[in-house]
Amino acid sequence: MPLRPLNIDPTHCLIDGTWAPCASGQVLPLLNPSDGSTLCEIARGGAEDMDRAVAAARAAFEGPWGRTTGVERGRILQRIGALVLENIDELAELEALDVGKPITQARADVVALARYMEFYAGAVDKLHGQTIPYLDGYTVYTIREAHGVTGHIIPWNYPMQIIGRSVGAALATGNAAVLKPAEEACLTAIAFGELARRAGLPDGALNVVSGLGAEAGAALTSHADVNHISFTGSVGTGRLIQQAASQNVIPVTLELGGKSPQLVFDDADIDAALPFLVNAGIQNAGQTCSASSRILVQRGVYDEVVRRMAEKYCELRAGPAMSDLSVGPLVSARQKEIVEGFIAKGADLNLAARGEVVADAPAGGAYVAPALFADVSPDHALAQDEIFGPVQVIIPFEDEAEALAIANGTAYGLVASIWSRDGARQMRLAKALRSGQVFLNNYGAGGGVELPFGGSGLSGYGREKGFEALYGFTSLKTVAAYHG
Repeated sequence: MPLRPLNIDPTHCLIDGTWAPCASGQVLPLLNPSDGSTLCEIARGGAEDMDRAVAAARAAFEGPWGRTTGVERGRILQRIGALVLENIDELAELEALDVGKPITQARADVVALARYMEFYAGAVDKLHGQTIPYLDGYTVYTIREAHGVTGHIIPWNYPMQIIGRSVGAALATGNAAVLKPAEEACLTAIAFGELARRAGLPDGALNVVSGLGAEAGAALTSHADVNHISFTGSVGTGRLIQQAASQNVIPVTLELGGKSPQLVFDDADIDAALPFLVNAGIQNAGQTCSASSRILVQRGVYDEVVRRMAEKYCELRAGPAMSDLSVGPLVSARQKEIVEGFIAKGADLNLAARGEVVADAPAGGAYVAPALFADVSPDHALAQDEIFGPVQVIIPFEDEAEALAIANGTAYGLVASIWSRDGARQMRLAKALRSGQVFLNNYGAGGGVELPFGGSGLSGYGREKGFEALYGFTSLKTVAAYHG
């Protein structure tokens, strides 16, 4: 299945500016989560392909790409962003079919990818060093330099957005990149590689090798000539990548998971909060690291919030991606099994409401009806573990201190939200919450390409998005000149 109109064969890898089959000639099936059918086949890249990709990236970094000025890198990124928008219909369709997300959400992801390119294109020539006052007779200054070859392992839930915030920042700072997309959903990553090539990115500056994580991914993360690894995905895989990278003593950016809370106080504007309370949990069928799967509600408005969220849940419909309903399928039958296992753990809980799977949804699709549980104990598995599906729990609290203890009472620390009109409370909790991002009377701030993103604990470390990502993809050199 060529990727029309780009006319790319997904059984090929992009290495040193050329599309070709992987060394083994083997392929993997890529399934459509909406009906279980095979969309196409993709290359099953391995260690030999990664060796070639890393070598091509090294040559590009030490050659044409490494000598490209920041201004010209910015112009190339601008052209990539423009090509992304020119191909919005195809990219959105690929993402919807591949991941299973509703087509409207997929189109928003295309726009976000273009916006990342635009942001980093404009930031390239504004990443400055500093002069440092020092001893008499010295002039001391710092320089930010690219790491060299960067490896990028991206997940299946938001391929385009994570390419933008990871690969975009790496290229902006002058690194040469090797991208290993998830084997469950990689078509837009392949298409991005071709768009970058057409935009004038030098051969080898971006290489795309699909395949299994245990094969292609492991070969990339353990490669001795890779200088930085960026990974978004599960905690278990993140640990393995950290261990592999430690053997070569290279920096790693890990964006793992979350169990993000929204704190709703008695003085909150419930009308304003309600869409965020629901949508932040069910967007992309809940397959979002920053999904708000815990809703903490003060007793004074608890019954109202439960009732109104339940009403919203009863309106939710899950169906095929191209039907553009509120919820699409999960990415795979395996993910569906995992999520249904979590819902089964809530058999003894108060199931406040469930959405529906539409009657004409294909039997082979990985559909789960959204589930809302109320009166959940903070230490229950549904309130502690990342589910990665359309499941939310509502937890009551009495006062600010209890809300903070519950919010901080998991191993994760990615995103949190506070709904209250009390400014002092907002400031106290924003400071006290263990979370990489805190939103006041909103959740997510519209995506926020400019806003640094990352977490603590099992949510990982390092920051993506905004200028912080540029700092992460560079190393700092200090130059001390003695001139008397």
